[in-house]
Amino acid sequence: MFTAGDTVVYGTQGVCKIEGTQTKKVSGNYVSYLVLRPVYDPNSTVFVPKDNEKLMSKMREVLSADEIRQMIRELPEQDAIWIEDDNLRKARFQEMIDSGDRRQIMLIIKTLYHHRLEQEAKGRRLHQSDEYILNQAEKLLHNEFALVLNIQPEEVVPFIMEQIEVENT
Repeated sequence: MFTAGDTVVYGTQGVCKIEGTQTKKVSGNYVSYLVLRPVYDPNSTVFVPKDNEKLMSKMREVLSADEIRQMIRELPEQDAIWIEDDNLRKARFQEMIDSGDRRQIMLIIKTLYHHRLEQEAKGRRLHQSDEYILNQAEKLLHNEFALVLNIQPEEVVPFIMEQIEVENT
């Protein structure tokens, strides 16, 4: 499946490079781990037990540049998914992030950007939980897009906006 040297997206950690495997003794048993190094946090290390299907299933291939561009082209056609109830929205958006579905994560960002603009027009700010979800979603998506497109994470939003404008002309 995945081997040393591969770049993957792992759960909410984001883009990671697989450095190899390591065996550790845990509670008297030897456990084999994949050792991941987050690309944008090189001082951090993530150990994923190779025999834990649930944790291994959080590892996904990095999107291709063509897949990213296709997602961006489809974005204007997608409707925002606002949920009025704060607790339901927080839970649903967190489920969507945890699923790892980049289209869903992109839709969360679009929805919260639009809601932020509406709130600012009323002289208000985003709810704290919405701000947290937005930051988490942006980190995941922007880091992956930046790596694949060979740009800086802070250049991702301008890149997306440019692509949408080009598509609409």
